[in-house]
Amino acid sequence: MKMTVEIMGMAYLEKQLNKLAGVPQKHVSAVSRKAMKPVLRQARKEAPRSTGALKKGMKLLGERNRSRGKKVFQVRFAKEMNGTFQTKKRKNGKKTGETVGYYPVSQEYGWQIELKDGRVRIVPGQMFIHNAFNDEIPQIERTIVSEMSKRIDKEIAIRGLR
Repeated sequence: MKMTVEIMGMAYLEKQLNKLAGVPQKHVSAVSRKAMKPVLRQARKEAPRSTGALKKGMKLLGERNRSRGKKVFQVRFAKEMNGTFQTKKRKNGKKTGETVGYYPVSQEYGWQIELKDGRVRIVPGQMFIHNAFNDEIPQIERTIVSEMSKRIDKEIAIRGLR
């Protein structure tokens, strides 16, 4: 699934970036994380609650990247909770050890159930992460532009480029 986001005020931000001739990666990472925090908060709020494991298992993970000036954060599920989230195949009522499903993904995107008469029933996903992201796009844009502008202005002042 691809999504395109246009950031209002990007021309001003690019003009400042050109003045600085590059932005320290620590600023890009910090601002990206800060911009995605409302998405994580909203996704936790909207997550299905039977045991609370989905809410506890969500966190922001940054992509490892070699490109300077780029940082991507995703709402992901903690590896430590895989034992809770993975569904094991059952044979004669006992778990076989073979993984057949991942609970967070099935809750987000849905799953299918084979009925006894051979028909298949589709259970739609709740799309709680996707919806949280879409709901927070304007806030993400504002945060990125305002925070990066502040940090760039500060770097320009420190380096005496004004």
